[in-house]
Amino acid sequence: MNKGVLLITGGTGSFGKTMLNRFIQSNIKEIRIFSRDEKKQDDLRKFYKSPKLKFYIGDVREYQSVLNAVRGVNYVFHAAALKQVPSCEFYPLEAVRTNVLGTENVLEAAIYSNVRRVICLSTDKAVYPINAMGISKALMEKVAVAKSRGQRNTIINITRYGNVMASRGSVIPLFVEQIRKGQPLTLTDPEMTRFMMTLDDAVDLVLYAFKHGKPGEIFVQKAPAATIRVLAEAIKNVLSAREHPTKIMGTRHGEKLFEVLLSREEMANAEDLGRYYRVPPDLRDLNYSKFIDKGEPKISSAHEYNSHNTERLDVADMERLLIQVDYIKKVLRREEVGAAA
Repeated sequence: MNKGVLLITGGTGSFGKTMLNRFIQSNIKEIRIFSRDEKKQDDLRKFYKSPKLKFYIGDVREYQSVLNAVRGVNYVFHAAALKQVPSCEFYPLEAVRTNVLGTENVLEAAIYSNVRRVICLSTDKAVYPINAMGISKALMEKVAVAKSRGQRNTIINITRYGNVMASRGSVIPLFVEQIRKGQPLTLTDPEMTRFMMTLDDAVDLVLYAFKHGKPGEIFVQKAPAATIRVLAEAIKNVLSAREHPTKIMGTRHGEKLFEVLLSREEMANAEDLGRYYRVPPDLRDLNYSKFIDKGEPKISSAHEYNSHNTERLDVADMERLLIQVDYIKKVLRREEVGAAA
């Protein structure tokens, strides 16, 4: 990526800012931040004061605004999305417009502009989806794989990861705020499990896919998981609030007991790369008989990769992971923090 031009869609969000921190001091010639939020863009502009940083106001739903930002770009990290489960449940077509049609706009603009590589960010909720956010992300993945077929100039890859700790809308900032306000921690199901990744882990995964990906491949990072009970206990311990009360509220609409990073069907074909899994694209052509007449016996013996069967963190493990998270470091230093971006 040396001396090229990088575009980050949704660049004012949690991932975008972490990626920006990685590349602002690199040899890359220019970094473009594309988003709708002019206030957050202005905050970044004032914070970095870097001539290599350029800001583009626009929406992935509008092809022309995406095309304006993509012209002259070599690499795209596509992070713009609607990510919160409840809002997508209430407004599913909005999730489709941003997560599916918006992705198509980004990919079409990238292909038209001869961008070298595009990495699309996805989520574990796209696997066996039960809510609108997951369904829209699953469709986003299908669009990205379909667009990658036959492309020679633009390589398109997908990264899929689980819960990013302290990112916007995640439970960690909620628990911290409840402790600060003296409110009980609201747990849905104490035995519910979630993958645990830091933002730096998510960026590492994207960079790995960027360096090693072939058209249409999906990359997944192996990640540990913890129950919500363990996470709550660890947060209380880290914040010296061991006796803080908890309240069981029950599973919310659209939530799973555990999350899946790779389906059984994907695991049957996935390549184990040590720290990562690589999932090859489905390259069957439009000859439908291949979908109907031919089976894959190895799928029958495969098992999905989920947050119940991965490495499980105990309270002490979770504490060690929490204190590595920048958001928690700021909380412990008693710096002013709002909800994570």
